Amino acid sequence: MSLSFFRDKDFFRAMLTIAVPVAFQQLITAGLNMIDVLMVGQLGETAVAALGLANQIFFLLILFLFGVTSGMSIFTAQFWGKGDTEQIHHVLGICLIVAVSVALLFSLAATLIPETLMKFYTEDPEVIRLGSDYLRIVGLSYVMMAISISYISILRSITLVKLTVVVSVLALILKTSIAYLLIFGIGGLPALGVRGAAIGTSIGWAFECVLLLILVYALKTPLAANLFTLFQFSQAFLGKVLRTSMPAAANEVLWSFGITTYTAVYARIGTDAIAAVNINATIEELMFVLFIGLGNACSVMVGNKIGEGKRDMAFEYGRRFTIMGVISALAGGIFVILIRDLVIGLYELSPSAIHNLRWLMLVYSLSVWLRVFNFMLFIGALRAGGDTRYAMFTELFSIWLLGVPSALIGGFVFHLPVYGVYAMVLIEEVIKAIVILRRFLSRKWIHDLVNVAAD
Repeated sequence: MSLSFFRDKDFFRAMLTIAVPVAFQQLITAGLNMIDVLMVGQLGETAVAALGLANQIFFLLILFLFGVTSGMSIFTAQFWGKGDTEQIHHVLGICLIVAVSVALLFSLAATLIPETLMKFYTEDPEVIRLGSDYLRIVGLSYVMMAISISYISILRSITLVKLTVVVSVLALILKTSIAYLLIFGIGGLPALGVRGAAIGTSIGWAFECVLLLILVYALKTPLAANLFTLFQFSQAFLGKVLRTSMPAAANEVLWSFGITTYTAVYARIGTDAIAAVNINATIEELMFVLFIGLGNACSVMVGNKIGEGKRDMAFEYGRRFTIMGVISALAGGIFVILIRDLVIGLYELSPSAIHNLRWLMLVYSLSVWLRVFNFMLFIGALRAGGDTRYAMFTELFSIWLLGVPSALIGGFVFHLPVYGVYAMVLIEEVIKAIVILRRFLSRKWIHDLVNVAAD
């Protein structure tokens, strides 16, 4: 395993230009999300469980949007490497149509039938009531959030990362500030609890969308196109983009439904179990800050190299990012073990929830390197290379034939504690790692999608 690339200054300069701003944005996001959970955590385990389960609906939406936008970004990164801005506008137009359409469906479900959605995860009437109150409010902002994510993803693909960071950080600070005031009723405002968190989130997403659109056009970025031109693409071009991007979206949907099935199993173990899972999830999010930055940099840089026609360099970049990710994850896992007691002391939890959280954090710390290995190859390399169909079928196999059955057997047959079920689910990560490593080494994942006759 050659590590000589650590002397490649040009590589690290390009990587840091993308990875650092994205990682900083994710750090702010994860940190403020953790503060949200901490604030709601002062209201008790039921409130934490309600917030976490209600956000599973958002989780499904955000992962579908991530799949759509990352699928579109495959084209954007390669077109940017080729220097074709006009086609990037068309990709953005397609991205907006798909993202907004799906977000509208989620918005209708969240605002009209929130109780039905919550009952999938829990039978606790108080958790259902609080979660439904949250969904009715936050669902109103899903469409604006989808618009923001579409623009942010395309901007990252053309290396305009700092703009997205500034807008997102300002929106997150606004969201958290409003949530704090309304959760606890500070400054004479009503104490709205979980509903206060929802109002803060909705206002934050609306602010992000409006400010982002203003800056895209005020700063005359490459995306500042006439709105009509965004949607003036041929049917052949639409088909070409969707054939590659929609498997990525389907991949995320399949994965997200699997993950939300895990959550339903955890929730039915007990409210103390799902509260511990939700808190552990904030630690996972904080840990993944660096790796999301690296993954974004890998995806963009690999895509750019493919667009430039440099297939060998695209493979080498994928290898480098995977090595760096795994080394960093091993160090991060040790750090999580060291801070377990500090994290547990921040929350008002029952003894059983404390026990569950302690073991969940241990299992996560020992397995994070495996998750990062898969993330770097799956999202950073294979998807950037346009190998979305192979990735989709791999995900379908691993999560639905291995992960979900493991969760169901662990929870309902063996009646394991929540951390035991959490550990059993890792079987799918192990098998997936073997499959995608073989695919990566074969180089069959590298598909040049833009250096062909344009439609």
